[in-house]
Amino acid sequence: MSSPSSFQHSQQSLLHHHHHHLHSLSHTLLQTESNNMVKFSKQFEGQLIPEWKHAFVDYWQLKKDLKKLYLLKNDNNPAAATTAATAKAATTLLSSIKKLSIFCHQQRDHGPIHVHKKLASSASKGDMYETELLDQFADTTAAKEFFSCLDFQLNKVNQFYKTKESEFMERGDSLKKQLEILIDLKSAIQHRRQTGDIAPDSKEDSSISYTISCAEESVKDKTEQEQSPENINDELEKTELAFSDSPRSEEMENSTRSKSLDKKWRSVSGRVISFQGKNIKVNIPLTTPSRTFSAISHLFREDLANSKKCNEGTKLHIKKTRLHHAEKMIKGAFVELYKGLGFLKTYRHLNMLAFIKILKKFDKVTDKQVLPIYLKVVESSYFNSSDKVIKLADEVEELFIKNFAEEDKRKAMKYLKPKQRKESHGITFFVGLFTGCFIALLIGYVIMAHIMGMYKRQPFSLYMETVYPILSMFSLMFLHFFLYGCNIFAWRKTRINYSFIFELSATKELKYRDVFLICTTSMTAVIGVMFVHLALLSKGYSYTQVQVIPGLLLLFFLLLLVCPFNIYYRSSRYRFIRVMRNIAFSPLYKVVMLDFFMADQLCSQVPMLRNLEYMACYYITGSYKTQNYNYCMNAKHYRDLAYAVSFLPYYWRAMQCARRWFDEGQTSHLVNLGKYVSAMLAAGAKVAYEKDKAKGVGWLCLVVIMSSGATVYQVYWDFVKDWGLLQMNSKNPWLRNDLMLRRKTVYYFSMGLNFILRLAWLQTVLHSTFGHVDSRVTGLFLAALEVIRRGLWNFFRLENEHLNNAGKFRAVNPVPLPFDEIDEVD
Repeated sequence: MSSPSSFQHSQQSLLHHHHHHLHSLSHTLLQTESNNMVKFSKQFEGQLIPEWKHAFVDYWQLKKDLKKLYLLKNDNNPAAATTAATAKAATTLLSSIKKLSIFCHQQRDHGPIHVHKKLASSASKGDMYETELLDQFADTTAAKEFFSCLDFQLNKVNQFYKTKESEFMERGDSLKKQLEILIDLKSAIQHRRQTGDIAPDSKEDSSISYTISCAEESVKDKTEQEQSPENINDELEKTELAFSDSPRSEEMENSTRSKSLDKKWRSVSGRVISFQGKNIKVNIPLTTPSRTFSAISHLFREDLANSKKCNEGTKLHIKKTRLHHAEKMIKGAFVELYKGLGFLKTYRHLNMLAFIKILKKFDKVTDKQVLPIYLKVVESSYFNSSDKVIKLADEVEELFIKNFAEEDKRKAMKYLKPKQRKESHGITFFVGLFTGCFIALLIGYVIMAHIMGMYKRQPFSLYMETVYPILSMFSLMFLHFFLYGCNIFAWRKTRINYSFIFELSATKELKYRDVFLICTTSMTAVIGVMFVHLALLSKGYSYTQVQVIPGLLLLFFLLLLVCPFNIYYRSSRYRFIRVMRNIAFSPLYKVVMLDFFMADQLCSQVPMLRNLEYMACYYITGSYKTQNYNYCMNAKHYRDLAYAVSFLPYYWRAMQCARRWFDEGQTSHLVNLGKYVSAMLAAGAKVAYEKDKAKGVGWLCLVVIMSSGATVYQVYWDFVKDWGLLQMNSKNPWLRNDLMLRRKTVYYFSMGLNFILRLAWLQTVLHSTFGHVDSRVTGLFLAALEVIRRGLWNFFRLENEHLNNAGKFRAVNPVPLPFDEIDEVD
């Protein structure tokens, strides 16, 4: 591996870099000046890192202070602002910037301000700046407020930059050590092959043995610096070697797990290996069921081994495949580090541009030459003068190209700087085309169904029993998907970084236009098939002849979901299948944000799942040939399955809460588990009440009690925990301090609407219908209301998650690392 010293930059390259950086700032500023259609404040807001927004220069507050100064000046002298002065300030902008450089030593003897450099109280904060106003200002009150705010912003930017720089430098050093260990282990395996210690065709050829010290239990437990994130990329899940059982550092503070349980499972996730004079701890993750069961069995083997002679040592085989997994993890960590360094470069560039812009505006308002003086201070400040990030980024790039890209820079850049997929205008065209087709087919279908009386309330309706569930199922599914597209659109407009929260790949994530295209094409196909099926019935065809058509439609969508060909968003389809697998096997898989978010969606799709269950029974048992639909409704095993399907999503979600409590140790996950248990009980009571023909008063009272308790529990959790609202001491009454939407009435309206839609279960008690329409249509309408409620919930849930990330300035994922080097084993 190349040493860090081989990547040091010369003084000449640094000088060239700073001059090039200054020239790019000037060029960017001139471009913004020439484009009058877009204000700089909008460009600034659109380019900053959302999670670091509060760490950027508060450009809007500086504009407010400058506006006060402008109004005060106009009140004293209305004719002060002339076009000549404005033109002069604009023409001298570029010349003023070009004269500035951190290597320029020219000083101004006189000027309107003088900036003092002071040492901070602590070394971590660095230097502090304070501006002194000289006598040139006629009225200094408003000017003092402006420069006081400006000094505060400069000090804030310097402190944040230094903190993040230190964090990334520490991460970089850790990654370089990880890479050294990995290279040494791979070299050892290669050495065994070359020396012929083992036969080439031996099964042990893919592994290397080390001695595990039995004294590892006496090693003092140290706090792990590399924490396992809650949101781990799906691709990294498949290749992880290390799954640290400890949560993120901010979550560890609230952990209530007992020390004995933590110590027991820490011994599962890490083994101490003596290798080349080093004691290396290999963290073994529990992300998959096979690893979980393997870890549990390892506990029994460990206890058995400890009961025997411990001094003889134990042999551990680190297989080559595991080293490959470790390599994948380190590779992903390098990618995240490079991304963070890129964010820090953007942070420096945008803040520098903001300082230039606001100082230029100040010169225009006051007719003073403050820009050359203060900007020299900004340029020499830490966030602009430090080159550690640039060096580390170059070093990471070189290491990645050498060790993970086979010396191919273009291949490395696909990982380090992935290009986002461009949005095609063709997608917009087809969305409009299929939307028109869907509306036309829907109108035709509704008219034909009304003429044939398919949806009228009647004791016997073969169509409503056998065909309508297909339409209802697809309608609920794609309504939910459509609302997800609306969520993506709203998240993008409000700068909520949903891609980072969900760990989505920038090159493969679905845009809102893609979601709308999937919805419109799918529903056009569904309504088209339903229209053809209904037209054949109107022509005199029997149900036996045409009943296979809805079944073929369902089969087509199932085959499309698992289609191995790279068509129709294959990566997203397969990701959906993996997420569903993780949910179905809860709690054996580690729970990430996307997993429990999708499980929450399933909790709102219980009617859709019951329709799917019924149609599967109807077609698998061959009832569609005999039109004996009562078989699937009266069979005992089907009725038992109906109970299971009704509360299965809540069970999955409860198991996810249990797994998160086990991994993170927070009691709030147990409280959340209780919410889903109450929902399971309420759902079971409703199913039992619907199946009871007598509909006794006892079942009715049980439904009311269970559903009321679950509703209160859920509403409280929605508002307080998921949305972060109802904060008593908030500056926004009954909301929270930080809001992504400007209008507070939207939050109050959403809270009221969420509460009303949570009461949809009352239909089970009231049995309300729409005139002579079949009760199943009413059921579909109420189920659609629950889906709409979930779509509303999704926006505020991710808004709260985004604000949590922003509050902790978390913009990159802290990928766990596979190796820990221990200094000493007693």
